[in-house]
Amino acid sequence: MNAQRVLYTDPAWLVADGRQDLSLATVERDVLGDGVELLTAPHEDGRYVLTDDRLLERAAGADALVVYRCQVTDALLDAAGDGLRVVVRQGVGVDNLNAGLLAERGLPGFNVPDYCVDEVAVHTSALALALERHVVPQHVTLTGGTFDIYAGGAPRRVSRRTLGIVGFGRIGRAVARKLGTFYGQVLVYDPYIGRDLAEGYGARTVDTLEELLAESDLVTLHCPLTPGTEGLIGEAELRTMKSDAFLVNAARGKLIDPEALGKALDEGTIAGAGLDVFAPENPNQDPRWKPVLDHPHSVFTSHRAFLSEEAEASSRRRVAELVRDALAGDPALLAGRVGRVLPDGAAR
Repeated sequence: MNAQRVLYTDPAWLVADGRQDLSLATVERDVLGDGVELLTAPHEDGRYVLTDDRLLERAAGADALVVYRCQVTDALLDAAGDGLRVVVRQGVGVDNLNAGLLAERGLPGFNVPDYCVDEVAVHTSALALALERHVVPQHVTLTGGTFDIYAGGAPRRVSRRTLGIVGFGRIGRAVARKLGTFYGQVLVYDPYIGRDLAEGYGARTVDTLEELLAESDLVTLHCPLTPGTEGLIGEAELRTMKSDAFLVNAARGKLIDPEALGKALDEGTIAGAGLDVFAPENPNQDPRWKPVLDHPHSVFTSHRAFLSEEAEASSRRRVAELVRDALAGDPALLAGRVGRVLPDGAAR
């Protein structure tokens, strides 16, 4: 009997010092066993190659696909062939899983929506508080040789300010619990929840995004990327915000129009931004992000809000277990799994 083939398209945890090391796949081999052949996309110059035929060649005959930041496409599924049993996203977001396409093919898709809730909530809080306390201009000024307690301006008293949370799923609620303790009021906008839910987290639901933007002193985004949320924050929304308000995004880069944000920061429409996510993944590859990155009172990180040793270990094991159970061919093993992705792109 031939070994079952599992393609991990772009696993970051198998790269050390810029080079891929397959011996690091200890968790996957422990869970999947010796009867499974583990493959990855080609890795060159410190990056996985996801844009040419070599990826499709690696996918040929795959029984399972595990994607990280690789996009699921017709070509990728065609390359895998009729033996493909399951597609899993090694992460929270589902936009690159292409749920509608999987539904057309009759393929189950899964994500891992809750492995890094604490990490993202803490990272969001770190970005927010760095903005509130003007940590970046203080750091730059002091390391540049000048001691000045007023560099960046005098911070405001946060307990008299309002936090606005857009999207009140697992992470939005954790942010309300953690970051919300610093603020005098927490507002929530999420059209898919009941009005009373937010009150259980010490927050108040508002009816429109415009209302939340107009009333909040710091706005943080925690909604999924869908056709309805792409470009959610554009020029009109930024004009609705207070001129001394901050914007934080540790969700998906395409939620924000980069040109509109750069203009808003340059003109002082808002006071600053704290971003962990961009589109493209590396904002230095797109000149539209340069005015944003150049803003002196903003703070940026390289899409790592999800990251901790514990979260990465949990994600790897849970994904491998999903793959193992799917390859076992017993539907009962997958029944009730958290993270099943539906055709509309929602996760259940």
